[in-house]
Amino acid sequence: MHQQLPFLFGLIAVIILLVLLANKWKIAYPVLLVTAGLVLGFIPSLPRVHIDPDTIFFVFLPPLLFEASWSISFKELKRWWRIIGSFAFLVVLFTAISVAVFSNYLIPGFTIALGFLLGGIVSPPDAVSTNAILRFVKVPKTTSSILEGESLLNDASSLIIFRFALVAVGTGQFIWYEAAMSFAWMVVGGVGIGLLLGWLFMLAHKHLPTDAPSDIAFTLIEPYVLYWVGEQLHSSGVLAVVCGGLFLSNRRLSFLSSASRIKGYSVWESVVFILNGLVFMIIGLQLPDIVEGLAAKGIALRTAIGYGVLVTLLLIAARIISSYAALVATILFRPSVIPQRRNRRRRWMLPLLLGWTGMRGVVSLAAALAIPTTLMDGRDFPFRNLILFITFMVILLTLLLQGLTLPFLIRKTKVFDDPNEMPEEESMKQLRKELMEASLAMLREKHQSRAETNAGIRAWLMHMEQKATPDESLLNKEVRAIHLEMLEFQRAFLAKKNRETTLNEDHIRSQLYQIDLEEQKLRMM
Repeated sequence: MHQQLPFLFGLIAVIILLVLLANKWKIAYPVLLVTAGLVLGFIPSLPRVHIDPDTIFFVFLPPLLFEASWSISFKELKRWWRIIGSFAFLVVLFTAISVAVFSNYLIPGFTIALGFLLGGIVSPPDAVSTNAILRFVKVPKTTSSILEGESLLNDASSLIIFRFALVAVGTGQFIWYEAAMSFAWMVVGGVGIGLLLGWLFMLAHKHLPTDAPSDIAFTLIEPYVLYWVGEQLHSSGVLAVVCGGLFLSNRRLSFLSSASRIKGYSVWESVVFILNGLVFMIIGLQLPDIVEGLAAKGIALRTAIGYGVLVTLLLIAARIISSYAALVATILFRPSVIPQRRNRRRRWMLPLLLGWTGMRGVVSLAAALAIPTTLMDGRDFPFRNLILFITFMVILLTLLLQGLTLPFLIRKTKVFDDPNEMPEEESMKQLRKELMEASLAMLREKHQSRAETNAGIRAWLMHMEQKATPDESLLNKEVRAIHLEMLEFQRAFLAKKNRETTLNEDHIRSQLYQIDLEEQKLRMM
């Protein structure tokens, strides 16, 4: 193990440098990481990276899904649940069926069960890749929320398909009513376990004498517990992690202190950065072993590349078709939600761009590597190396083809440009103004009488009314107590304000973060 550590540390250093370059060149960092891993994988002197299929899900997926569930806007998730649900479940199912039928027809000896296995692996778009690309272009919050919500839930639906297909390949049979009951339990059980454990974790944070380091340690453990319990009870560990994370995220202000939220944000940002970087680098590093496996099974590399290209084109076409089908269904059954200000050309270009956002990544790699090497009777798992190679090709081609062209298409088509939308800076300025006005009204109502007899409080209130930074000499014990009371009022005001559907929740969270910083500064005086 110690012989691998220098290579691992060097890999992390390369990841950091490549991400810095990606930010400078304004391209999505997964593209550079996968390409670099591909190059490094063919350097003979470097050690090979071998991933244990039994642990790939448990090591990488739980923390990545947990962090994503904390980052997403729960308000937007509820608001757009219909379209998010259709993309996360119906589109994934349609894509998996398309891949199953196509691969069964295209690849000699490839059964329908193997086709569904491959379809379950490659059907879910990757949230990390999409978010990394959208950082460099202007996209409305509505669209980004739909893409984030879809990528959060489609992992669960695709992995459920993957699990059933794996059983069908191993046993050679598929009993539909047993599968239906198992599917129902995986969904209901996964959601229930996530909510129950999320509630228990919240109680533990509230009632145990925790501080910031222990709170952060708890949050690092929680996704693994959620996933492990869900899997041990034969439900969906992915759904348990997602639902538990959403439950805790929506209540973070009630059980985490400002110090825990501030420090936890930094810790989780670093953890997820390293995990994502390692996974995308590993995608490239796996190729030499996969190619050797193809040769051992007598499959020509050129033939495997052709299969990978065709499956990738099928995935892109299936997603674009699904996007247009969703638009047509919306126009027919819910025309009121279609913005009237958007002209016809832009309306029909939007599904094309949504369809073009289907980059694959972490989940597809994890699922492919989790395929066992042998069946229960000891025989080699059929077409395992070909499935791995096709998955690699899908990830690589979607990242390069769609990932590099999506920003250009968004800028060129100007589909997301809305002249009626309030600029972000103006929206934030308006929010701060309303927050300050509400805070001053509260202070005048509750503490004006005290200010008449207390010079320190009176001077502090005058500074607040003039929107000036109070002199630290004014922040005596009484003033600090009032200031902390005001910060709690501001949190409650922002939580109530967040119920407005048109308000960007990212602005609310940004302001809450500033309040946490202000509270920490006060408590350290």
